[in-house]
Amino acid sequence: MEFLIRFSQSHETFRLPEIQALALIEGIDMRIVSYSLESPFCIVSLPSGDAAKRLIRRSILAMSIHELWGSGSDLDKVHSAVRSTTSHLWSKYMTCSFKFTIDSYQGSRTSDDKIRIINSFAYLGFAGPIKMRGPDEEFILFEDWEFNSTPLGIPDPKYYYFGRYLGSGARELPKKLDLKKRRYISTTSMDAELALVTANLALAAPGKIMYDPFVGTGSFPIACAQFGAVTFGSDIDGRSIRGDEKKRTLRGNFEQYGLLGGLGGMFTADLTNSPIRRAELRYDGDGVTGRVFDGIVCDPPYGVREGLRVLGVRDPEKCPWVIPKGKEMYKNPDFIPPRKPYSFQAMLDNILQFSAQTLVDNGRLSFWMPTANDEDQEIPVPTHPYLEMVSVCTQPFNKWSRRLITYRRIPDVEVDPEAMKAREEAKPVGKTADELNPFRKAYFNGFESADKGPEHPS
Repeated sequence: MEFLIRFSQSHETFRLPEIQALALIEGIDMRIVSYSLESPFCIVSLPSGDAAKRLIRRSILAMSIHELWGSGSDLDKVHSAVRSTTSHLWSKYMTCSFKFTIDSYQGSRTSDDKIRIINSFAYLGFAGPIKMRGPDEEFILFEDWEFNSTPLGIPDPKYYYFGRYLGSGARELPKKLDLKKRRYISTTSMDAELALVTANLALAAPGKIMYDPFVGTGSFPIACAQFGAVTFGSDIDGRSIRGDEKKRTLRGNFEQYGLLGGLGGMFTADLTNSPIRRAELRYDGDGVTGRVFDGIVCDPPYGVREGLRVLGVRDPEKCPWVIPKGKEMYKNPDFIPPRKPYSFQAMLDNILQFSAQTLVDNGRLSFWMPTANDEDQEIPVPTHPYLEMVSVCTQPFNKWSRRLITYRRIPDVEVDPEAMKAREEAKPVGKTADELNPFRKAYFNGFESADKGPEHPS
């Protein structure tokens, strides 16, 4: 059976990966029939109407799903399709209450036009009462108009879809988790909508264990817990987790939403100094032993405000007293451990390596990374022999973008040993903040190519 998904026309590159992830979560066999980034309408093939409702119920970017009765480039073709393919269904809705709606994307209709179009479906013969609020069934004619059609005086849409409403997505959920109403946030807290989309792409669900190694104030664990997962997190700065140690804490955020059951535990650490046990990478593993996480979600620091840091000492020979002193003072609540410069490329590599060692087979890593829009300065998407790239979603800004990259942890037996050897030969070099972080350098140069020279704002 074919169904029509009505997306919101936002975050276009995220929409299809989210729906595909939800099909995996629900165990639904789904096939994409037609889809375009330029349109909010997507036709999919699903086994049943019940499967359609389950597919859409926790989607953040899909508004609704409909049983597709007919489509075409003009109304005559729509009517012909409805008559030829759905006449056996009409008797089910003869006496129930119903309403007709016209949804015009990028276009508009006068009231008289709407009435005329609705009356053209009179052959359906529905005899039940018309209810504009709370009807038993709703039938919607979707119109896909050309951009700027009203001022250009374009008389008709470029395409029509007619269907029976089945269910809505979770478009209200970001309002519940809105950062403006959250007790405790920071300047880098991920907005609720994209945090929830990230949780969907990482397949967060009941029975899953999720982890955020750059947890901050907990945006991603909260989103994952909202979908029933148990969440863990860590941060190099424990103060972001503790907050004011009263109400404005990471734990307080979970309490605010009634999600304490999904809070596993939070601790201070970084990827290079973590208490989490990492399994040895093998080519004959059983897919379970030594690996615990079903998903890893994070938005690592970009190193723009200040250079990236990890726990440690830049030059242990010059400051031999720092490490012994730290071992004495680490339990002090005010103790801030020493840090050393960290390469941006090394951070990306460490995220992938850590994920390969801790994700179960088919577990997912979904993390955000920045890049310049200029092709000459674009940071390539990192790869790892143990991780298969699932999707790359892009949120563009002015001269730079950030990507949400999702990987699947492949079974050991599918890994290419030669690819692993080649990966170990490439090691990032550099000492200064700009050398260690190409994105930071491009950011402060105004994302101008080297041959153009940097921008000099007045």
